[in-house]
This record gives sequence, C-alpha cells and structure tokens, in this order.
Amino acid sequence: MGNKKDEIKKRGLKPFGITVLVLIIILIIILLSIFLFISGKWGKVNKVDLNKNDIAVSSEVEDDLANFRNVAILGIDSREDTYSKGNRSDCIIIASINNETKDVKMVSVYRDTYVEIEGYGLDKITHAYSYGGVELALNTLNTNLDLNIEEFIVVNFDAVKEAVDDIGGITMNITEEEVSHIPGIDEAGMYNLTGEQALAYARIRHAEGGDYKRTERMRDVIAAVVEKVKTFNISQINKFIDDILPKVYTNMTVTDVFSFLPSITSVNITNSIGWPYDTRGITLDRWYGVPITLESNVTRLHKEVFEEEDYVASDTVKKISQDIIEKTGYSE
Repeated sequence: MGNKKDEIKKRGLKPFGITVLVLIIILIIILLSIFLFISGKWGKVNKVDLNKNDIAVSSEVEDDLANFRNVAILGIDSREDTYSKGNRSDCIIIASINNETKDVKMVSVYRDTYVEIEGYGLDKITHAYSYGGVELALNTLNTNLDLNIEEFIVVNFDAVKEAVDDIGGITMNITEEEVSHIPGIDEAGMYNLTGEQALAYARIRHAEGGDYKRTERMRDVIAAVVEKVKTFNISQINKFIDDILPKVYTNMTVTDVFSFLPSITSVNITNSIGWPYDTRGITLDRWYGVPITLESNVTRLHKEVFEEEDYVASDTVKKISQDIIEKTGYSE
C-alpha cells in the first residue's frame, strides 16, 4: 500500500517539475532577449574607456555611501561632438539614487565653486574637466565633496536640444525676467518649449539669481524630460533612445544599465538642490564662488542628501577647507 502511494507521489511530481523547468527556460529566454536588446541599444553610445579603479574614492566614503549610486551628469560647453579635455563642464549635476527606495535627488554643483583641483591648486570646479577631462572632473567632485562617483554621462548642448525636440518639447513657466532670453517668447506664462528654447532657458545667467538660478533651471529641464519620457509607450521610447544615445559619452556598461532596469519605472525625482548651500563671491585673478566653509557645506550635503545625521567630513575635506579659508580669509 505504501509503495502505491509513493508511486502516485512520484508520478505527480514529474509534470510539476517539467512545468517549473519550462517556466525557468522561458524566463531565461526573456531575460536574455532583454539583455541583447539593451546591448544593441547601448552599442550606440560613445563608450569612454575609463577604468573605475582610476577614480579616487576613499574606502571610508565607499562604506558610508554603499546604499547610494551616484552618477555625474556633465554638460560641456561644446556644440560639436568633441568630449575631450579643453571643454569646461558648464553643467555639473550629481544624480544620487537611493538603492533601496529608488528615490533620486539631483545636486547641481555651481560651476564657479572654489575647490581643490589635483595638480592645479584652488580653482573653479568647471575647469577640472578642461584640465584633465572626465577623470579629473570626477576625482575633483569625489575629493572635495566626499563622494563615491564612478559613473558618468557627458552630453553637449546639441544633445540637450535634440532630446527636448524628440519628446515634443517640455512645459515651463517663463517669468517676465526670463522672456528676453528665450527666442520666440514675448511675454511671461506657461509655454511648451522647443529644444532651442529649453537650452536658452537653461543657460540664462544674467538674471536675478545668476549662476545659482541657472543651475536650478538646468535641473528643471532634466526633470521635465524624465517625467515626460516616463509617459511614453515602447515605440516612443525606442525612437528617443535611438536618437539620443549616439550623442552620449559614458563609461557605464550594458551590465550597469541592465542592473538598474528592474527599478526604472519606480524612479522618482524627489528633490533638487544647488551646492554649495552657503557661498560668498571673491575676485582674485577672476571671480569665484567660495563655499563658507567647504567643510560645513559638505557636512550639510551628507546630512540632507545621504541622511547621515552624524556625518563628519574627511580629513581631506577639512584640509582643503582650511586652505580655502587661508587663501580667501572667508570663514564662518
């Protein structure tokens, strides 16, 4: 009797096992197809051969920020497809992704910020890219802000225009002061901006708020593009990707992108800030925006963006902060 029951159990397990195996095979085929699709698309980008091991990230910072994926988005002042050193990073944005919640915070670093650039001393952070390309730009951000950035995306101004045009424009509220800076707009109000208009809007500098407001506009343009693309169907997304990727330079691999794919639909831009929080201008050989102080601005950044309530700046940041104080005389 017992043997018959065992036989029935064995016969019952067999079709169940086959079903599970078939489902696993189907899942593998689907994942492989997605991977191959992404690989084909990602082959359109301009891959920069920059080893992550060449980027300065201290072990302490790596541990503290293990839960955050920080990606540098750099907009350079080149209108041609040239991304080498010699171009300044006119736009510096850190997209900080919380690996658990998938919330994204965007931190704009003001281009005139007075920081330490390895091999060049104290200078504007925008010059780091010009002096040493993307590697020096990332190392400068990591060293002065205690960050763990190893991935980057670089675009020039033409890419921004094309991205906005490809999605049918973005809606922005244009103030009376901004009207004169944007072609084709005669009065304040809500407008669906073309690529050319969106770029002009993002680059407004000679208006109230100066470079600080300018970086806010840049963040607003990026956020508007992201939110609109999230509403697209597969066909629209496919076209957008095909048009934009050839204008992107990055060291991110298809594996990096694939690892982020499962959470892409849940990404939510929750906050946008300008950094440094507290600055004061000074004219030396040229005008600089001096963080008051670098140490306190970095501490506040880690508390607000990375939720490190007991954060203490690294010795490197403390030293640079003191060097800036001695050079400018500006302290708290």
